[in-house]
Amino acid sequence: MATYRIHHSPRLSGEVNVSTAKNATLPILAAGLLTEEPLIVKDVPRITDVEVMLQILEDCGAEVIRSGSDVSIRAVNPQSPGNETPIRKLRASVLVLGPILARSGSACVSLPGGCAIGQRPIDLHVMGLQAMGANVHAHGGQRQLSGKLTGARVYLDLPSVGATENLMMAATLATGQTILENAAKEPEIVDLAECLTAMGASITGAGTGTITITGADSLHGASFKPIPDRVEAGTLLCAAAITQGSVLIRRARPEHMRAVIFKLMEAGVGIRETPAGIRVSGTAISPFQARTLAYPGFPTDMQAPMMVVGLKCHGQSMISETVFENRFMHASELARLGSVIRVENHIAMIEGGYPLCGTTVRSTDLRAGAALMLAGLISEGETILQDPSGHIARGYQDLPQKLRSIGATVEEM
Repeated sequence: MATYRIHHSPRLSGEVNVSTAKNATLPILAAGLLTEEPLIVKDVPRITDVEVMLQILEDCGAEVIRSGSDVSIRAVNPQSPGNETPIRKLRASVLVLGPILARSGSACVSLPGGCAIGQRPIDLHVMGLQAMGANVHAHGGQRQLSGKLTGARVYLDLPSVGATENLMMAATLATGQTILENAAKEPEIVDLAECLTAMGASITGAGTGTITITGADSLHGASFKPIPDRVEAGTLLCAAAITQGSVLIRRARPEHMRAVIFKLMEAGVGIRETPAGIRVSGTAISPFQARTLAYPGFPTDMQAPMMVVGLKCHGQSMISETVFENRFMHASELARLGSVIRVENHIAMIEGGYPLCGTTVRSTDLRAGAALMLAGLISEGETILQDPSGHIARGYQDLPQKLRSIGATVEEM
């Protein structure tokens, strides 16, 4: 159990570096199962989700070697993971399904875990692999798939990031050409495609709604550095925006964060793009409206931190959550600090401008934990943030230390 002590923050200032993206690193690590040669992933973040994924890859028969911040994955004879404990901790564990099936002709995985923010079925993953020729059998909480994969045209009912990644990886070793329609467009999809291309795959269209993959007999090893974490960068932007800060977020990629940047500017925050990253200055004062959508829309992972920004704006802001049905659980915890937030169905109405007062709050999921940490920065007195499941460390590398480096008082107890 992690517990954090947070005090009201002065104006944040200085510079802070963004870590490598969790949501880019996890599928790229899984891509190491596609070749018997080493895949070296550079600058891997030291977060719990990555450590769990590495455990799963080892359970799949891969050799995992850490060298500083780099990780080498070598999978000579990949197999289905047998230990359900780490799989139940990590949603991204399902990403081993496509690579193992493509390499060995057989794969079995348990239904994955992760944050309790709503239903996240793997139906699209399985249906896509079925369309590519896989035979599927359900055994309780497991899915057993077998067969030789062949290219197919696959339409995704939803532009699922995980399903797009899984099917794209599987298609690199399928016979013939696979076309994914209504594919996810996130920067992490493009990053995975670039890694797979470096491994010898033939992929076009990543970042658009239609991705074409021409299968190869085999892939080879490579060395690849994933993109910076756009959600971590957005969280730090929000921290500066609520404290009248002046902070340079180094390595932040503005082209990946347009929706967040525009919403902060709508709230009155000064944003300047530089070659080194994004500089944020000023404070949030104007109410805004945001609606979470698939990329390039406003990201659901930024909904909770942006709600804290709304608490600083004078008037009513509104956030509509359209991606996950249980992602407003932090609203009741923010209310403990004195916030006025009304939730009706999938819409949260935030009355900004009210003073907050520190108390004990509890993290309900990864992004909620980060949002509550930010709320502590604008609450008078001391806020104790309890994180019994270690949510924050799952997705943020040293978030308290990064906030301290720009003037915040945040410590782990």
